[in-house]
Amino acid sequence: MNATQKLKQLSVQDFAQLGLPNLAYVRRVVVNDEVRFAIHAADGSTMGVAPDIEVAFAAVRQHDMEPLSVH
Repeated sequence: MNATQKLKQLSVQDFAQLGLPNLAYVRRVVVNDEVRFAIHAADGSTMGVAPDIEVAFAAVRQHDMEPLSVH
């Protein structure tokens, strides 16, 4: 079975766990009428909120993870 076939066989739960220890998603949010940047694990759970995208990306990298921007 090749890699593509293996990915197609993943359950929803397994797919949600894919990249969990290595990836973090950063997205713009509004908190108390101020723009902030939320940091989420690959499974969608919130890990933190930063005042700007540069700080969010730096925090993710500081924890040996790769940041991804979500629009």
